[in-house]
Amino acid sequence: MSRTLPRYVTEFADRHGKFRLRFRRKGQATHYFKARFESDEFWQEYAACLKGDLAPKVQPSMGTTRLGSIDDLCERFYRSPGWQGMTKESSRKTYRSIIERFRKAHGDKPVASLKVEHLDAILGKMSATPAAANNLRKVLKRLFAYAVKLGWRRDNPAELTDAFKIDGEGFHTWTEAEIAQFQARHPIGSKARLAMELMLWTGQRRSDIIQLGRQHIESGRIRIRQTKTGALVMVWISPQLQAVLDQVPPGQLCFLQTEFGKPFSGAGFGNWFRDRCNEAGLPQCSAHGLRKAMSRRLAENGATHMQGKAVTGHKTDREFSRYAAGADQVALADTAVANLADRLATKSAKPRKSQ
Repeated sequence: MSRTLPRYVTEFADRHGKFRLRFRRKGQATHYFKARFESDEFWQEYAACLKGDLAPKVQPSMGTTRLGSIDDLCERFYRSPGWQGMTKESSRKTYRSIIERFRKAHGDKPVASLKVEHLDAILGKMSATPAAANNLRKVLKRLFAYAVKLGWRRDNPAELTDAFKIDGEGFHTWTEAEIAQFQARHPIGSKARLAMELMLWTGQRRSDIIQLGRQHIESGRIRIRQTKTGALVMVWISPQLQAVLDQVPPGQLCFLQTEFGKPFSGAGFGNWFRDRCNEAGLPQCSAHGLRKAMSRRLAENGATHMQGKAVTGHKTDREFSRYAAGADQVALADTAVANLADRLATKSAKPRKSQ
């Protein structure tokens, strides 16, 4: 079929006769597109290929890389179907940064001679940052599973290591008092207030919030394709959220923009919002804590797990329960008992049928 394709993109027929598109550029791995041609998702994939996130650079030093080394394993892993099949650019970017840090320190070491005690020592030195150690362990399990697949090892040494037990509940869940304190410091019409209300009333991650604009509004709802999970979420626009959206200039593409009129990056937005929380005297609060605050609010107001997951996009009851764990026990108990009392009162008030 004849159509104009962007640079480095070619079309071919696979073994089933289906036409597919691929990105092929000298010095980079090949990427096979998953999105439909010319869709928004296609252009996002194409941009990620140009940046090297979806089509990582192939190291020109491959010929001098020591065979069987961790360097060698990493390069092969980046070209594997397992790596290419990772659908989320954000996950691939995170994994790659972790792998490259490990590779920089240990790339010349042979994979076959690596022992469990070696990995235990590496992870043990990260005791001050247990979450980072656990993330490294998670990535190494995948990396060395590929070594087993290649026949370089019979076992996966990362599987035999232990994860750090992390105490605490993660990001702090905003309380109603903290929400009110932030609102008092940042009135409607300010960018800070817009950001806070967007995250609070949609219950979404910052990576999704920074992309939202009027083009995502459909029938009084915000349509969100979650970056991390790919889940499609439609969230009703509450009057409180509508009040702040009404203050956004009509011609502004993204609701949230930098001072230069550009969309935020994920890290940039996190740092900017951190400063806004500090201005409100809330150093314990963060952007992600608002996602947990929405989960808490839903639970306290009697939402079922299915209803809560429909808003936040969580896949399992366990995930939603973890985020809603900050729900007020008294409020939950009051709601449960009140609902039970109302149901029993209604049942006893119904006239009995005559015998």
